[in-house]
Amino acid sequence: MKEKIAILTEVGFEEVELTSPKQTLEEQGYEVHIISPNEKSKIKSWNHTDWGREFDVDAAVTEADPSAYRAVILPGGVINPDKLRVSKESISFIDHFVQSDKLIAAICHGPLILTENGFVKEKRLTSVENIKTDLIHAGGNWEDSEVVIDGNLITSRTPEDLAAFNKAIVTYLSVNSNE
Repeated sequence: MKEKIAILTEVGFEEVELTSPKQTLEEQGYEVHIISPNEKSKIKSWNHTDWGREFDVDAAVTEADPSAYRAVILPGGVINPDKLRVSKESISFIDHFVQSDKLIAAICHGPLILTENGFVKEKRLTSVENIKTDLIHAGGNWEDSEVVIDGNLITSRTPEDLAAFNKAIVTYLSVNSNE
């Protein structure tokens, strides 16, 4: 049975920040599910400066069992994190990973979601510079690095850092295979 990874996202996620980790993890043998609070069966991505493709949602966040997943990935995009952070169900889903000490990986604007449950407090992390101040005000220790790993939190800045982000996720999952 393949281990499962959740990608929690909403309309307006940065397309490559979902497709790149998803493809990398599937190539490593993981089953990757797109989870969303959106009530529609498809959600539309953002592709650099305009709307991108639509993606099938595998499960609504209200129906997905977070205990079935080894990790959660939070892609960025400007619209997506803002929608997720006001979704109580999405925050509850993420809380399972926090409380279970499972991997949480967030890129670009994705770490913004983690300010809602206080998870970034005293954590080393990075993000797109646009939300640096938000993360610092939430108690995070922001760094300008392509990837930052602090315990079960992996963060990266932008799509340019996806190779390092994906590698860090795969390495973490292989090293911590007895979660």
